[in-house]
Amino acid sequence: MRLPLLAFLLLSLPHLVQAGPGEIWVTSPDFADGASIPRRFTCQGQNISPALAIADVPTSAKSLVLIVDDPDAPSGTFTHWLVWNIPPGTKKLPAGQPPPGALQGTNDFGSVGYSGPCPPSGTHNYRFYICALNTLLNLPSKASRLAIDDAIRGHIIAMGTLMGHYAKTSSP
Repeated sequence: MRLPLLAFLLLSLPHLVQAGPGEIWVTSPDFADGASIPRRFTCQGQNISPALAIADVPTSAKSLVLIVDDPDAPSGTFTHWLVWNIPPGTKKLPAGQPPPGALQGTNDFGSVGYSGPCPPSGTHNYRFYICALNTLLNLPSKASRLAIDDAIRGHIIAMGTLMGHYAKTSSP
């Protein structure tokens, strides 16, 4: 289920967004918005990132940021992937590969790169969101979520989200 952009921004990132951002479309050939994320993209599978498609990026964008997180984690929002300085003309991100030329940050598992859904219990929702920025970020590789959030504050000109869910299973 796609949250209306304004509702998503107000609930998730109100402290980061400048007024009136546009909407970017984020989809995946691997799962539909609001559907279950296939096991191969999780800690119980190959733990690779799903393919993503991006559309409607404003022509004024200087870079894109990708953040994947779990807002249902027991200790609060848990970050699974941080990627920034993605070229704004990027239309597709292949499964299992970071975007060429982009930098990746340290996720909440303590590793750099993608770490897939791995909820401790129950079904959790996972947000894949893309932010179009009016700047490039001057951050080193391995930066934290806090550093990313601080750096993008006031620079988001458009964003979009794809939501999936996952629950661990006992089957192989």
